[in-house]
Amino acid sequence: MSGPAFTIRVATGDDLPQIVALMNAAAVGARASLETDDMTVYAAAFKEIEKAPEADIFVAVDSQGTVLSTYQLTLEKGLAFQGRPRATVESMHTRADQRGKGIGRAMIAHAKQTAAEKGCCMVQLTSNAQRVDAHRFYLREGFEQSHLGFKLML
Repeated sequence: MSGPAFTIRVATGDDLPQIVALMNAAAVGARASLETDDMTVYAAAFKEIEKAPEADIFVAVDSQGTVLSTYQLTLEKGLAFQGRPRATVESMHTRADQRGKGIGRAMIAHAKQTAAEKGCCMVQLTSNAQRVDAHRFYLREGFEQSHLGFKLML
C-alpha cells in the first residue's frame, strides 16, 4: 500500500534502528524510563516477531527508505464474536515532523484492510492516557472509546 510520498510494507531488520528511535521518542509514562538505545535487546524481540505468524510490524517509508511511521498488528484468537479473531494495533507512532500529512490515516486504513482480509471481527488498540492528540486521531478514524484499560507492570 502506498500514498503520495510513502509506501507501507512489513518492516525488516534494517528498519529496526529507525523504528526504535521513533518509538522511544514518543515514550510516555512507565515506558519513558525503561527504554534503551541498545539495539541488541530490540533485535532479539524483532526476530521473535518476524517468526510469529500472528504478528507483523509495518512501516511507512519514503523513497529513501526513511521510516516515517510504524505500528505492530497482532491477531488474537478467541471465542467471543463467534470465534472470529481480533486484530490489535500496538506501538503506532508517526514522526512528529510528518504528522498531518495523511500517513497515520493510511496506516490505520492499512491495519483495517489487513485485519479484514484475515477475517477479524474488529481492530482494537490502547493508547496511553497522556497521548490526548492520539486519542483525537483515533476517534476521527472511527474508533470508539469503549473500554477502560488496566496494566500491571512486571
